[in-house]
Amino acid sequence: LLVFSFLCGAYACGLLIDKNQVHFMGKAFYGLALILNSSLLVVAAFIPGRLLPVCLVAAACGLQNAMCTSHFGAIIRTTHVTGTVTDIGSTFGRISMIYLRKGCRCSKLNDVERAEVGVDARKLAVLFGLWSFYFMGGLFGVYMENIIPGPPQRALLLPATFTGSVGLFYMACRQILKDYIKKLERERFEADLKEAHDVLAHMGNRLQDLERNDQSVVELDEEMGHMIEALHEVE
Repeated sequence: LLVFSFLCGAYACGLLIDKNQVHFMGKAFYGLALILNSSLLVVAAFIPGRLLPVCLVAAACGLQNAMCTSHFGAIIRTTHVTGTVTDIGSTFGRISMIYLRKGCRCSKLNDVERAEVGVDARKLAVLFGLWSFYFMGGLFGVYMENIIPGPPQRALLLPATFTGSVGLFYMACRQILKDYIKKLERERFEADLKEAHDVLAHMGNRLQDLERNDQSVVELDEEMGHMIEALHEVE
């Protein structure tokens, strides 16, 4: 049942975020996904019992994990560290094998092996950082569970508040950016419209001049071309 709840949360993320990339101005509802995650945690904090709150938390974990996967690919997992620990073990094993082949002496490493060790070492630094913050977050959660009055699940209100605040902040920034881009587009449209109006006014003056003077038809064609080009830009 918990795995199914986790699956439902990931499914909800797929409905809200349909592409595995960040597109701030697109139709992906990152803010709504964060608020939904916060809502699941808030409901789990106040519902009595054990099974239903745990299922809601599992759904929130699935939603959060899938959303981070949509942002960063399958590199960062925020709800479990089994994959991170696996990567730490395999990466450390590769580095150890390279050194064992060379008798644990750095001077015997060639350029390719040095490059491989450097890449794996930087990867280990990132993975250890992720694991360390996950561990500190777990300790902090246990501490908050003990000091917050009421049932233990009341501690879920802390991550729920943070997640909901981030979701609201994202939605506000997204709306501000959309309004700013619309304003720029409107100003550009007004500038193009003014240019088209100036071209048309100039053409009217040219036609009046042609009525008084016998001018070349080629000049008229060029002016008409400029007018059509300006109208196309407005479109």
